Amino acid sequence: MTDLVFRSLEPSDPSARDLLRRYLSEVAERYYRRPVSEGELDNLEIEESSDDLRGHTGFLLVASRDGEAVGCGGVRIVDSVTGELTRIFSIPEARGTGVGRACVLELEERARARGIQTLRLDTRSDLVEARALYSALGYSEVEAFNDDPYAQHWFSKDLLPRH
Repeated sequence: MTDLVFRSLEPSDPSARDLLRRYLSEVAERYYRRPVSEGELDNLEIEESSDDLRGHTGFLLVASRDGEAVGCGGVRIVDSVTGELTRIFSIPEARGTGVGRACVLELEERARARGIQTLRLDTRSDLVEARALYSALGYSEVEAFNDDPYAQHWFSKDLLPRH
């Protein structure tokens, strides 16, 4: 994990945009159980915009190893003490090497530095690897906090140190 370099990038940055499109393509293909076309991917990019992952509304990190972008993740700012973890993705070649875990831990640190006390997220049942990762990192399944039609599981984690 120590060989990863994290950069905070705008969603429109070419490396970030490439990873975000790969993320959208993979989650759509898993949901629909078929490949998605470039046109469908273009529409998804608009419908599931990541534009709020910058400035005062959030942030996006890209993880690189040996100069290659291998993963990403973001935090959407919900309110002054709550953030939402989103767009956690590792390229297939980097899976099983700790990229996803490292991304989440780095996002937690940066969220904590911004005063975020709780991180939450939603995910789908078919994203079993993601659910296992979140559970392993201390996220607990909670009641639904949104009405996202694709969400089937909701998680939350307190970032404050326990005394």
